[in-house]
Amino acid sequence: MDLQPALHGTRVDLRPLHADDFDALYRAASDPLIWEQHPERERWKPEVFRRYFDGAMASKGAFAIVDRATGRIIGSTRYCNWRPEVSEVEIGWTFLEREFWGGAVNGEMKALMLAHALRFVERVVFVIGENNWRSRKAVEKIGGRLFATRDDGKVVYAITRPTAAPAAP
Repeated sequence: MDLQPALHGTRVDLRPLHADDFDALYRAASDPLIWEQHPERERWKPEVFRRYFDGAMASKGAFAIVDRATGRIIGSTRYCNWRPEVSEVEIGWTFLEREFWGGAVNGEMKALMLAHALRFVERVVFVIGENNWRSRKAVEKIGGRLFATRDDGKVVYAITRPTAAPAAP
């Protein structure tokens, strides 16, 4: 499975994240309200965001989410924890600028990623902070079903091939 393909939708493009994307991505992430329900609430601070960015680069599965209308980076997401032995990959570490919340962008982005991943794996999982209701609702909106509750304060949602959301237009 290619963990960093270029994926193109009508509203957004997902392209591999590059080291020189730090400043543009930090501009998108610097709003404290983006992180208010997240377990790492201070990710809007430059030194905390730097750890997120470095982890994204090390994952070799991170994307810049680019608004097609403006060409601006508006967030990031990634494939991670690919486990071919159980035919599973995680989609996560996702954030978007607030102006793109609740609209079609998240659905399109996840549909693009699901369509790609479900060609190679049977199950896609989303690991979310138990009290991150905004993210939980967004994953439920695209067809995610609660799959497991972990001891570390996180929940796992899953989408499998038979119940996958439709492919992106």
